[in-house]
Amino acid sequence: MRRLPVLLCAALALAGSGPAASAPAAPRATAAAMPVADHHQLVYSPAAAAFMSASAAMRPVSAQDLIPQLDAAGIERAALLSVAYVYGQLAASNGEEYARVRAENDWTARQAAEYPERLVALCSVDPLKDYALAELARCAASPGFGRGIKLQPAYGGVQLDDPAQVERMRRVFRSANARGMAILLQLRETGAREARLLLEQLLPHAPGVPVQVAYSSEREGAPQLAALAVLADAAARQDPRMRHVWVDVTAFARPGLSAADARRLVRRLRQVGMERVLYGSDAAIGAEVRPQEAWAAFRSLPLTEAETARVANNVMSYLR
Repeated sequence: MRRLPVLLCAALALAGSGPAASAPAAPRATAAAMPVADHHQLVYSPAAAAFMSASAAMRPVSAQDLIPQLDAAGIERAALLSVAYVYGQLAASNGEEYARVRAENDWTARQAAEYPERLVALCSVDPLKDYALAELARCAASPGFGRGIKLQPAYGGVQLDDPAQVERMRRVFRSANARGMAILLQLRETGAREARLLLEQLLPHAPGVPVQVAYSSEREGAPQLAALAVLADAAARQDPRMRHVWVDVTAFARPGLSAADARRLVRRLRQVGMERVLYGSDAAIGAEVRPQEAWAAFRSLPLTEAETARVANNVMSYLR
């Protein structure tokens, strides 16, 4: 695969065996370290942008829009995350809804196929829907998708303290685990209590695959930091449920983060282990924060050069 000249070589960054490859030697520290991969990029088909514009002005974003932004940031590879889960907002689950979900996932796969050496598509689905397991199985069997699935349960109203909803989530976790698919789980408005429920009720059902835990961006980061503290403390005490958990820093390392929050964030990331921290930008094209600015925000954290280089070289299994 062609390498951009400014990039460090990608390192295999997950401890363990199976879907998670063995951990690499520590990368060399360099002030010019740039991320090998962006693990959190969204693309929107015209249909999805129109559907989402009912709540906020959206426009389509394609791979052709994204690639120049990655080039400007010196980022070689990216995960394209489908937004098919948004159709779970429809009032009733029906054939038309599932057709829209499939169409959006397939559109994302076609975007990645335009740049196969640089982009990998991850399908998505609302985990509460009756068709969730069928779509996960379809994506797992399709060569157009990477070995992972994006879940954003809060978007569909999932409550981690609702036993019926949690059981539906568990079914999706078990199915992904059986098929060797990494899980990218994005949460929002989640504090310490919800993080404990995640640790206790969901992670045990995907013990053999990587779980990438991300949070949605919020102006108030206190609940997210509280949730991260629960996961970080579990990692520090070597809780086996954290063995294959990665922390996606997309929503944490944002421009404007206070010095105190930056110190708290770094402390928690060190507890998790820098070898299990993933860079992502979630940068909407044309918005104030682009991949280049998102990486600059991460670089502003009080990390050592070796720690920054470690994160820059971490690459999730679905991008290798």
